[in-house]
Amino acid sequence: PLIARISSAALAHNLTIARKHAGKAKLISVIKANAYGHGLEFAAQALNQTDAYAVLSIEGAARLREQGIAHPILLLEGPFDAEDAASIAALDLMTVVHRTQQLDWLAAGKKPVPVFLKFNSGMNRLGFPLHELEAVLAQAKGNPGVRDLTLMTHFATADDALGVDWQWQRFMQLAAKANLPISAANSAAILRYPETHADWVRPGIMLYGSSPFADISAEQLGLKPVMTLESAIIAVQDIKPGQGVGYGLNFMAGDAMRIGVVACGYADGYPRHAPTGTPVLVGGDKTRTLGRVSMDMLAVDLSGLPEAGVGSSVVLWGEGLPVDEVARAAGTLSYELLCALAPRVTVVRR
Repeated sequence: PLIARISSAALAHNLTIARKHAGKAKLISVIKANAYGHGLEFAAQALNQTDAYAVLSIEGAARLREQGIAHPILLLEGPFDAEDAASIAALDLMTVVHRTQQLDWLAAGKKPVPVFLKFNSGMNRLGFPLHELEAVLAQAKGNPGVRDLTLMTHFATADDALGVDWQWQRFMQLAAKANLPISAANSAAILRYPETHADWVRPGIMLYGSSPFADISAEQLGLKPVMTLESAIIAVQDIKPGQGVGYGLNFMAGDAMRIGVVACGYADGYPRHAPTGTPVLVGGDKTRTLGRVSMDMLAVDLSGLPEAGVGSSVVLWGEGLPVDEVARAAGTLSYELLCALAPRVTVVRR
């Protein structure tokens, strides 16, 4: 009974929201990690009004080209070896470059490729040191494997109170002098910091109907859920006060109650660490999970839901129950829940 329904209309709608906020900037729709669990080729087709796509691997880019997708495609971590560098040219890709060795690989190529030079403005993950910007830029401009340079950075705190100014100002002090296109804004910056939009923005999680902010819901942002994970009640148990539920019996009933057993567990991608009280919809009514999530099942509270029983529909997240709300209750992020959808789950894309 477990099905993940994925909506192309919702993807297209969320792209429109990103476009509205981006202003004159071009959109690079991030569809890495199998489009955050939604299906790479499906998402690319649904987002075909974007200006470009971003993926992680050569393999992902090749799959898009095989589907006849001619949009610019950005390789987000650049080539991992010389063979990748050759494939970038062969597949007509754009690539991020964040270390000198990647420039050396590109120099050996048969034709130049568009390059996004990535600089570390404070996240301390990928990127050349900011103070080396002029030297790196000179090296790139003299590289026969490089053309159409863009300067790039990534924000660490665009989604929280610290904001982006501490990175943006440092980056722009040097980047502005280069007079080249710039890409910096992720979903949170697209929605909250228009001054960072520059030439290319990179919407990611917002495309899938999730809010990048803890204090603003996806609905408030006008976003629609793309994935709805649905199942059903497959058994009902009546338990007495003092009886427990599930492995470890870490939920104990204080009163007599009805519980429903749902066909969904951590082998399907539902978080095992989701505690008692994680929200769930049964027959359209909000209730809570009880006890520990099992490999193939979880328990829900049917108290106050007398009409619920075997066969009743269950929404784990999606329409009517934002994935952000479930993720927050489970102490994680919507990104993890969406990406963790297991291969054994039946997926219906339309």
